[in-house]
Amino acid sequence: MILPIVAYGDPVLRKKAKDITSEYPKLDELIANMWETMYNAHGVGLAAPQVGLPIRMFMVDTTPFADDDELTEVEQKQLDGFKKVFINAKIEEENGKEWDFNEGCLSIPDIREDVKRKPEVTISYLDEDFNPHTKTFDGLLARVIQHEYDHIEGILFTDKLSSLRKRLLKSRLEKISKGKINVDYRMRFPNIKKGR
Repeated sequence: MILPIVAYGDPVLRKKAKDITSEYPKLDELIANMWETMYNAHGVGLAAPQVGLPIRMFMVDTTPFADDDELTEVEQKQLDGFKKVFINAKIEEENGKEWDFNEGCLSIPDIREDVKRKPEVTISYLDEDFNPHTKTFDGLLARVIQHEYDHIEGILFTDKLSSLRKRLLKSRLEKISKGKINVDYRMRFPNIKKGR
């Protein structure tokens, strides 16, 4: 089932999400619904807060990036078929010299900005079967993981912009929160009065 994606301005996007256990109700169904929601919106990552749930879970499928001709063959191989669920994730370490890359977000449609992130991340997490892992990712994979991880920490990519860029985007962000935007996927807007 395709779930509505929560738009910028909803308080759930600002909450630090809570860990879950394997007893979380209908977890398999939620994971399946989140994959379907993400693919329907043409995303490469989706975090539980983006579907209104303040829990520490996100998913990543970077396969669409693998077709980018500007990437090296090694990078394309790394991204092709990379599909994972991260539960109760915790970033252990971020390394390297920060680099800019143009990011967007399903909760903030039609806004893309250059964001600085470290090129390497070590993260501990549980997979969907609650098996523990600690792995290091780099390049675009690290970036997508860091972006989704920020969601479970209550952080949006727009928070990482300069104060000038934030001021310039303010009215566009307000329009998104009021639903004054056209998107081709289901969204839930925080500032639309019910019954309108």
